[in-house]
Amino acid sequence: MIGNVSSGRLRNNPVMRTVFILLTGVFAANAQLAVNVSSVKAVGQKAAVPMEFKNTFTEKIESARAVVFLSDAEGKVVGQSTRWIIGGKKSRPPMKPNSTNTFNFVVSLTTPHPSTNLKATVKVTRLVLEHGRTVDPNQEVIIKPAEK
Repeated sequence: MIGNVSSGRLRNNPVMRTVFILLTGVFAANAQLAVNVSSVKAVGQKAAVPMEFKNTFTEKIESARAVVFLSDAEGKVVGQSTRWIIGGKKSRPPMKPNSTNTFNFVVSLTTPHPSTNLKATVKVTRLVLEHGRTVDPNQEVIIKPAEK
């Protein structure tokens, strides 16, 4: 009975509903993996995409997997690669809570390109927290692309 009264109040009171939505958004937005992507650096048929990560989860990130697409000035994809950017191997440790880390994602190019013409598109496809708990990377990862 109490649950019905509470949900009725929430449903019928626009102020309470707004407060509930705002509080839910604040708590949901606190924990995430932030990824800052830097400008692509290309040499010959290889390109490096420097990334910086910030873990704001209260748990370790055991592993994260990403795909990077490189496109030229016309938008044509000239390179693509998928790899673990955090953990994924015994030789790579997990990322501790409230820590930062860097990673250079190397991609092979189909043909040599000048580094000024390449744009990196990064998408995290898998995110595993402590004790094997998986979370939705579409909801929990914020990617800031390189500025032109």
